[in-house]
Amino acid sequence: MTAQSLPVAGDRILVVDDEPDITALVAYHLARTGYRVSTATDGADALKAVNSERPALVVLDLMLPGLSGYEVIEHIRREPATSELPVLMLTARRDEADRVQGLTLGADDYLTKPFSPRELVLRVGAILRRVRSSNATSDVVAVGPLRIERDTHRVTVDGAAVELTPIEYKLLLTLAERRGRVQPRAHLLEVVWSAAPDVQTRTVDMHVQRLRTKLGVAADLIETIRGFGYRMRGEPSRRG
Repeated sequence: MTAQSLPVAGDRILVVDDEPDITALVAYHLARTGYRVSTATDGADALKAVNSERPALVVLDLMLPGLSGYEVIEHIRREPATSELPVLMLTARRDEADRVQGLTLGADDYLTKPFSPRELVLRVGAILRRVRSSNATSDVVAVGPLRIERDTHRVTVDGAAVELTPIEYKLLLTLAERRGRVQPRAHLLEVVWSAAPDVQTRTVDMHVQRLRTKLGVAADLIETIRGFGYRMRGEPSRRG
């Protein structure tokens, strides 16, 4: 394990699952890596733990007694104090519709059962690094070869300047600042176009297409989530 992937001392991970074997397995591997781990077996207890313990990240199963995982993440995203709390969904549901719904509600990542404990630990670390990077005080947003300078509105890919219209710049910045999370078309219309009544959903698609063309080698950073919207990859798509 590299120094970059080591957890920060004191990081607490909340594991929410009603299957004792799964909970124990996840908790063991996270604790072995150096994280502090709390557990909950249902949605209500999960929300109590979120509010009382303020974990750095939640590993959340979808199929829970009482409040479902979907309802738990809706509560988390709705409350200002927890709206930015990272959530990794862990579930036996493998259908694309379930995965997309979870990501649309605000999950940072999605892992299906059966899973590799090593992969889970790596994904937790990747999410936390991404969150710390985006929270760092900086006027620059960097994702892979893409660099966005907020103060000058300058965009570069591998050091080469990219000329964008004001709308294209705002769309790109919105996706970059919320990288790793699905941005529904309706949300992008509201944020970028201020939900103007004459703006159609197709407008988002056309602007994304133009953005990809202008971004060149960085075009694949913007992913299409079929039927919902777009997401910028949370990790660099290639090595520099």
